[in-house]
Amino acid sequence: MENMAIKSRFDDVAKLVDTEQGFISREIFVDPDLYKEELDKVFTRAWLFIGHEGLIPNPGDFYTTRMGEESVILCRDKKGIIHAFLNSCRHRGMKVCRYEQGNTSIFTCPYHSWTYTTDGKLQGVPQYRSLYDGQLDRDANSLVAVAKLAIYKGTVWATWDKNAPDFLTYLGEAKVHLDQALDCRDGREGGSEVIGVHKWIFPSNWKFAAENFLGDTYHNPSHRSVDLIGIGPSAASGKKGRRDDELEKAQHVWISFPEGHGVHSAIQPENNEYIESFLDNPVLEKYFRYCYEERKRRLGEQARLMPFVGTIFPNTSYHGRQPRGLCAWHPHSPTTTEGWRFFLVDADAPQEVKDYLRHYYMRYSGPAGMTEQDDMENWLYATSASLGTVARRYPFNYQQSLGAWTREHQSLGGTVSVQITEEIARGYYRRWKSYMGGGGWDELLGGNDGLAQRAAE
Repeated sequence: MENMAIKSRFDDVAKLVDTEQGFISREIFVDPDLYKEELDKVFTRAWLFIGHEGLIPNPGDFYTTRMGEESVILCRDKKGIIHAFLNSCRHRGMKVCRYEQGNTSIFTCPYHSWTYTTDGKLQGVPQYRSLYDGQLDRDANSLVAVAKLAIYKGTVWATWDKNAPDFLTYLGEAKVHLDQALDCRDGREGGSEVIGVHKWIFPSNWKFAAENFLGDTYHNPSHRSVDLIGIGPSAASGKKGRRDDELEKAQHVWISFPEGHGVHSAIQPENNEYIESFLDNPVLEKYFRYCYEERKRRLGEQARLMPFVGTIFPNTSYHGRQPRGLCAWHPHSPTTTEGWRFFLVDADAPQEVKDYLRHYYMRYSGPAGMTEQDDMENWLYATSASLGTVARRYPFNYQQSLGAWTREHQSLGGTVSVQITEEIARGYYRRWKSYMGGGGWDELLGGNDGLAQRAAE
């Protein structure tokens, strides 16, 4: 009977997501029962971005983060090894760490004072000999550790699923696009640091934010005011924003990956030249020119690939260049999300460059940023509109560029379109539906994705 009930629930989900015809029910953005299933079937299985190793550089450093709705401690033990633990005492569940960031030798539960070492082991139990001796298995009552942890170019990812594939397998061919955001501007691998984290809560379903960064260029009219005033990093020099300059002549591509990831990247024309954009600041001009030319020298033809935005399934999005950073969209409820935006710069960039970019990032992105305000207004109205009795009878339309994939640029992986498309969103929700149906990892990694197979034929 239980299996029949599970099958029945999945049949209901399958009816709500019709990616072949291009219709998706508003219910998946507001229904409380579906939301609970997401927490159980998506956020306990997928790889989730939980932080950056630069936030915990020294033994004993910790940073409290999140996986789904649950608090997680990211920390280094006294040997310098990185761990991630559920922030919950094994005795009565109280948080053992109530600080956002810091350094410690032990985590102490404020309720009954059970203490844990930074490698998660239960160390201290009040009145142990008189109350627990011979009964309490300390090892079995250690902090709950994530099943798997991966450190990739400074970023830290985790999953609760011991059967999950390794992180790079999960990332698939989206790796080359995420690399564009994580690697140094001059083409060296990795090398980023976090210069700040914005955290804020907004009244929207988390999937609206994740979907937006899949490559929804169609919503650009929302940012008309930002474009008119030229709010790129070089706006102080009176020129158009540098983000536009770098990609002005590029061919844009929208790519859907069978794992559910999606990106919007760009390919610069051959022999593309550096455009001067910081003539009012010689330090910045020298730095950005050097990075541009060094990247071409180092990467050759590959330097033509430039990042724009993307989302790694399910809830990690990135801005590739300017602003450059990772976003985690943490679910609070069906209609509430907590956004965390980690701003990245090259660790060895001149301080003047870091300061300049930090001010730009705050001006452009985050809860007070001009573009993010536009986006959040869209997301919260879309969420509130989905709560209406009549509105919920009518699905959202995802038919844009249906079937308009191309054989071009097969080296970029996935299913590629050279025109604005909602295929990335359709691919994202196909994968969401697979998770909600409890599919095995072969299916979740795209083994049964007919569209991806057709594109490869």
